[in-house]
Amino acid sequence: MSAAKLTSLATSTLSLLLERQRLQASHPTLHLQLISTNLHKIRDGVMTLRTASDDEAAESLRVHYERLRGMFGEEAAEKAGLHTLPPPMPPSPPPITERVPSPETTYEPYTDDPSPDPDENGILLQQRQMMDAQDAHLDHLSSSIGRQHHISLQIGDELEVHTGLLDALDTELDGTGARMSSARRKLERVAQGAKRNGSTVTIALLILILLILIVVFKT
Repeated sequence: MSAAKLTSLATSTLSLLLERQRLQASHPTLHLQLISTNLHKIRDGVMTLRTASDDEAAESLRVHYERLRGMFGEEAAEKAGLHTLPPPMPPSPPPITERVPSPETTYEPYTDDPSPDPDENGILLQQRQMMDAQDAHLDHLSSSIGRQHHISLQIGDELEVHTGLLDALDTELDGTGARMSSARRKLERVAQGAKRNGSTVTIALLILILLILIVVFKT
């Protein structure tokens, strides 16, 4: 896989890691297998570029790999077999040999800035574009997280208002229940009093009727 494709794969893996970190509480295994597979591909690509002596691209991808591996988590990386990639050893200096000047030596004109390799310029430009796209994506994610935080605060305020209304309703229901209990006890006392004094009231009514009849018949 070429350096450009590996850089693109690293950028997409970064997006997956950011989404996984944002939703890890509710979805702990989100994109886990895909991220592990991508990191294995990036690691193998770094080793391939080192074998091909493309040290600059290999080192740039190695730094991306170590950053993504850190975001993935040390424990998860070890379980997935994603070991760290040490930086390459600096090349040993060539042995110093004494040169014998030749009378026919020709000298090239000295230039401070040799012309760069057009392929390297293309790779650097593409990597810069990838990093710019990655920064734009991170800004978009940050804006989305800010909006979600604002919405969550509004939801929290609404929940507090509803909680206050429910507390007031519970208080009113408790007062209504107490009043109903008091009225029920009064009705029970009245009913018990009517049962106890029912015969006395009946006798008094009969006596009253009898007196009325006596008065009527005498007249």
